[in-house]
Amino acid sequence: MTPPIAIIGAGLGGLMLARVLHVHGIPATVYEADASASARPQGGMLDIHERDGQVALKAAGLYEPFLKLIHPGGEATRVLDMAGNLLFAQADDGTGGRPEVPRGALRDMLIDALPAGTIAWGKKLVSASPQGHGRHTVTFTDGTQADVALLVGADGAWSKVRPLLSEARPAYAGLAFVETYLHDADARQPASAHAVGGGGMFAVAPGKGIMAHREPDSVLHAYIALQRPEAWFEAIDFADTAAARTRVAAEFEGWHESLLALITASQGTPILRPIHALPPGSRWPRTPGVTLVGDAAHLMPPSGEGANLAMIDGAELALALASHSGDVEAAIAAYEETMFQRSAAAATDADQLLRTLFGPDSPQSLIGMFSAFSPN
Repeated sequence: MTPPIAIIGAGLGGLMLARVLHVHGIPATVYEADASASARPQGGMLDIHERDGQVALKAAGLYEPFLKLIHPGGEATRVLDMAGNLLFAQADDGTGGRPEVPRGALRDMLIDALPAGTIAWGKKLVSASPQGHGRHTVTFTDGTQADVALLVGADGAWSKVRPLLSEARPAYAGLAFVETYLHDADARQPASAHAVGGGGMFAVAPGKGIMAHREPDSVLHAYIALQRPEAWFEAIDFADTAAARTRVAAEFEGWHESLLALITASQGTPILRPIHALPPGSRWPRTPGVTLVGDAAHLMPPSGEGANLAMIDGAELALALASHSGDVEAAIAAYEETMFQRSAAAATDADQLLRTLFGPDSPQSLIGMFSAFSPN
């Protein structure tokens, strides 16, 4: 047993770490800034991969409950051109190995699988101070503190734990997503619903794209991608919903109305998501009593890997702690070496995917990538 363990952040990586530790009889406390599990929306669909995310779920003893969360048909893929013409389509026959689940439902499953009291809600980290011999004191905005033998930063892109290990900071990756939703889309926007189909849709071109996924209950969740300087986005008042939609849609002049409607007919306020990344291959020297999982360790552009990497990080760190007979430093060292190699390869793939999606050969480059993986 290796008490006390503090996990900062109740995202998928932190929760997976706590769950696999629990499976092996090792207690931990997860400190989360949000006031409750329902304090804010948890995002859209995630594709959970056989090689990592599903491996983690099996280590957590949650694979069977996970199967009940799968969104049927979610692996279907369509590529359209700007005129709305179908360039590539692949149906979901259940053999793709990357089933789609709602992020919120997956997170709730992990939360429910932890003993009561494991998560301390409303605990926003202010600082973490080394006390020697691998121990740290963590201080929260409510004035409370905890002294811990192992500190794990699972606190995302702007981690407050990361500076204990590394001076690396996320940098703008040259693009941002504008997130939109169409509710009751089959009835209200049937052309857009048809364009998206039953799974994911990509309408991409050099420097831009309209991507969307069908979620349960006839919801279309879209990500409007634009490679523009940060200042370009900062000049848009996203609180002025109508003006923001108009400004973003103007970048897609001439595109088919079924695609434009994912912007112009969307409900709610468009959400700006600037994309940041840590330097590829980031690593740090072994520092006693502290490590990172997920985006805190290896933030990279979206590639479908982020949630999977976070979960396998959490699971593998827990398994290392369980198998090293209380030798925390040996466990962390073993975990980090594997994680560094895995995340460096994933970061390279993520950068390549950006070129595939929005480079000069788009959309043919994307079709070529999908075709290479297509069983047909």
